[in-house]
Amino acid sequence: MSNPRNGDTKPPCLPRNGLVKIPTQPNGLGSASITKGTPAVKNRLCQPSSVPAILSPALAHRSDLPIPSLASPLSLATLASVSSPPGASLPSPERLPGSPSERQLAVDEKILNRLFWYFSACEKCVLAQVCKAWRRVLYQPKFWVGLTPVLHTKELYNILPSGEKEFVSLQGFAVRGFDGFCLVGVSDLDICEFIDNYPLSKKGVKSMSLKRSTITDAGLEVMLEQMQGVVRLELSGCNDFTEAGLWSSLNARITALSVSDCINVADDAIAAISQLLPNLTELNLQAYHVTDTALAYFTAKQGYTTHTLRLNSCWEITNHGVVNMVHSLPNLSVLSLSGCSKVTDDGVELVAENLRKLRSLDLSWCPRITDMALEYIACDLHKLEELVLDRCVRITDTGLSYLSTMSSLRSLYLRWCCQVQDFGLKHLLGMGSLRLLSLAGCPLLTTTGLSGLVQLQELEELELTNCPGATPELFKYFSQHLPCCMVIE
Repeated sequence: MSNPRNGDTKPPCLPRNGLVKIPTQPNGLGSASITKGTPAVKNRLCQPSSVPAILSPALAHRSDLPIPSLASPLSLATLASVSSPPGASLPSPERLPGSPSERQLAVDEKILNRLFWYFSACEKCVLAQVCKAWRRVLYQPKFWVGLTPVLHTKELYNILPSGEKEFVSLQGFAVRGFDGFCLVGVSDLDICEFIDNYPLSKKGVKSMSLKRSTITDAGLEVMLEQMQGVVRLELSGCNDFTEAGLWSSLNARITALSVSDCINVADDAIAAISQLLPNLTELNLQAYHVTDTALAYFTAKQGYTTHTLRLNSCWEITNHGVVNMVHSLPNLSVLSLSGCSKVTDDGVELVAENLRKLRSLDLSWCPRITDMALEYIACDLHKLEELVLDRCVRITDTGLSYLSTMSSLRSLYLRWCCQVQDFGLKHLLGMGSLRLLSLAGCPLLTTTGLSGLVQLQELEELELTNCPGATPELFKYFSQHLPCCMVIE
């Protein structure tokens, strides 16, 4: 979440991976993370997780958290110093320091409803511990839209004095209206406990993500049978369910499915997806054993509804699979073939000729792609707004000359394209639509060539990480001539 105070472009507590990490507290209650809940561009430097992330229940009612320094016209630094010892209830507004008029101003709900928009998710979690009035305002669902709690299995239980485990209260999450959760390292039993203890689980949860979990076919079936509101599902690093589990559990209400790093997923899983999910709009798949045959399984219904397909590191997919895909899913607007190393220029030609509605195309880590593929893209994909060519090591300046004719292209990623030189950058200088350009790790670019990018006055983000030609003097030059552009060193 953005934090406009002091002119910052990003909240100070937001690290590179898009996650906010709350430090472990002295009482050993653990920690949690919060991240934005909408999938971002896959190759952005600061990318959020494909499925949103959330907050530890152990911290949901903490009143002993340190309050960050807050700068505002209300002199909140004094109020922020209020904290309670562990286990104490939140103070009432009357116990806040200051004169009665100051206390009244500090708990004015109209002011607070506007003020709290300026803080990051991490800061809101802390501010909610100041007093009951602040928590009442901050626990409105509007302040948590787009965020998903990430709960690790060890955070789901409290250890009682008797040594027995008690499932934590999730009421604080329900009050804030969270409709998506990411559960990490959970088992079938943990999922059943979550369903029984989260008040909104049966109808109110729309998105579920399970990562590095031991869920089996039975657990997957129970979860989707009980949680009737789930329309977005992610399974990542879950190696205990099988394709038979997908056949028995997938429900037609699911519109978005992500499956990655699950060893039992192969062609038969795609058959289950194609037959059981007629309303599928988005499929993200990372599976080493899916072959060309699987891409012909999609039905006519999915050919109409599916607009996003990401095939990441599907090593067995070849140009024959691309043929099956473009005929099965002709209405795609987002396509990723990242890491599909057997796809060549001929496969890209098939994409360009048949998927004219594409707005985003990711060909990163496709080492067989050459300048010829860029010519096909420039000739046929006139609506393309984003093109990712990271690690396409055979791309040269000639390929960039083809791209220079694309008037709709807004984002171009050329990370670690080791043959791109200064002359190639000259072809990009006339692209008035370009808003984001990544040249990270391009070793042949010099300061002279990079300095010419100041002609791209509409550029909003320029990434030059690990670029030898990017010197301190160059960044200073950009700050003077591209004041509206965020330059990433």
